Amino acid sequence: MHLEEITDADDTRLHDYRDLTDVALRRMSEPAEGLYIAESAKVIARALAAGHRPRSVLVQRKWVDEVSALLAHTDTPVYVVPAEVAESVTGYSVHRGALAAMHRPELPDVAGLLRDARTVLVLEDIVDHTNVGAAIRAAAGMGADAVLVTERCADPLYRRSVRVSMGTVFQVPWTRLPAWPEARHLFDEAGFHLAALALAHDAVALESFAASRPERVALLLGAEGDGLSRGALRAADTVVTIPMSGGVDSLNVASAGAVALWALAHPPAGGV
Repeated sequence: MHLEEITDADDTRLHDYRDLTDVALRRMSEPAEGLYIAESAKVIARALAAGHRPRSVLVQRKWVDEVSALLAHTDTPVYVVPAEVAESVTGYSVHRGALAAMHRPELPDVAGLLRDARTVLVLEDIVDHTNVGAAIRAAAGMGADAVLVTERCADPLYRRSVRVSMGTVFQVPWTRLPAWPEARHLFDEAGFHLAALALAHDAVALESFAASRPERVALLLGAEGDGLSRGALRAADTVVTIPMSGGVDSLNVASAGAVALWALAHPPAGGV
């Protein structure tokens, strides 16, 4: 690790951190350059623990010691900047102290990820990064073995997704799925039962499904508002719903995933 003081917001060394609030720009530039941004020392520590490699770190002076402890045995450049420079470059107040430009790891193949899994979460076309991060955090906390996201789903390694997941995106194995019905064939080959969380007149109540859950289950969650696509619903073996009250018809997608995963891990008495 070596420290480099930077006081000019236009310094080219800060390229990786420029305009972090521009979602459309970052969506193109980060995957193209093979990078993602980890925010806060805690998240950076989890990324490092998962074996991810930093290209550089941007930090304000008062957090240098904390970051130095994480990178003591690396040759990572650490750019030390004043608060106003950090805000000018990134587009927001960097109150969490540190940002790291991390190299993206290669995603595992779907078949390999499913091979030893028993319960997985599937996120279809969820475009809100906050919901993706929260769903991954739920998957980690409720014991899911993996998360699979469709091609149009928001990036789990986008800065906001990583932050909301509290770094658990580095803990739970994940990868991207091909389109339906090809994705269905992959689940079939691995022996998975597809359970779609959706509102339908013929849906099975979650408690009933959990009481006799199949050995391997993939829970399908769709975007807020639109829900699961027709392709996903056609691919599903069972449509499952969470019974609601109080005039509320559904939960936030990440909350629904957490409830369903908990139920599958704690089936009612008499269940498997």
